[in-house]
Amino acid sequence: MSETLLKVKEAIVELDLDEIQDAVKACLDAGVEPWEIIKEGMGEGMVVVGERFESGEYFLADLILAGEVMKEGMQILEEKMDASSMGKKGTVVLATVKGDIHDIGKNIVGVMLSAADFKVIDLGVDVTEADIVTAVKENNATAVGLSVLLTTMIGSIKDVVDALSEAGLRDKVKVAIGGACTSQKLADEMKVDAFGEDAVKAVKIFENLVAA
Repeated sequence: MSETLLKVKEAIVELDLDEIQDAVKACLDAGVEPWEIIKEGMGEGMVVVGERFESGEYFLADLILAGEVMKEGMQILEEKMDASSMGKKGTVVLATVKGDIHDIGKNIVGVMLSAADFKVIDLGVDVTEADIVTAVKENNATAVGLSVLLTTMIGSIKDVVDALSEAGLRDKVKVAIGGACTSQKLADEMKVDAFGEDAVKAVKIFENLVAA
């Protein structure tokens, strides 16, 4: 990893709001592509943040701050990314399911997909199945990404799948799930199209889904 990318990664890991934009600008000045900055710098940084959270070194407030640091860096990158190419690969509706308010993983997925030329419609957290159906219709979405961390809320995945079916949209849109309590077994049970074990792999998952 180059020194400039390493500084981006370190800014994420150290939760440094003051340094992230300068680090991103330094990467751009060195000729590093925005996608590479997101994947190799920010994405790798968030992997470390996740590991520190799991080990108990970081807490929920640190996860939230890491997401804010990433957003600060993205403000610079969004200005540099080719707006005309955004959405070339399709439109993805992202949401944390009804009853769940966790959004760090979903936010990272949104950033990664945007950088990879998807149009992202992020509905936020605690989103009802009706709002997801509306967003799919209004944006002619090709895929839906559902985030769920709370085991008690996995039923909300089925609610979304059923609502898409009732609206006549299920065969027109692919559905992927991700989050701490999700698994391939759960994806099979809920009859969704894909399971993502981490945010960094999201781009490949959605590229495969929309190409299928």
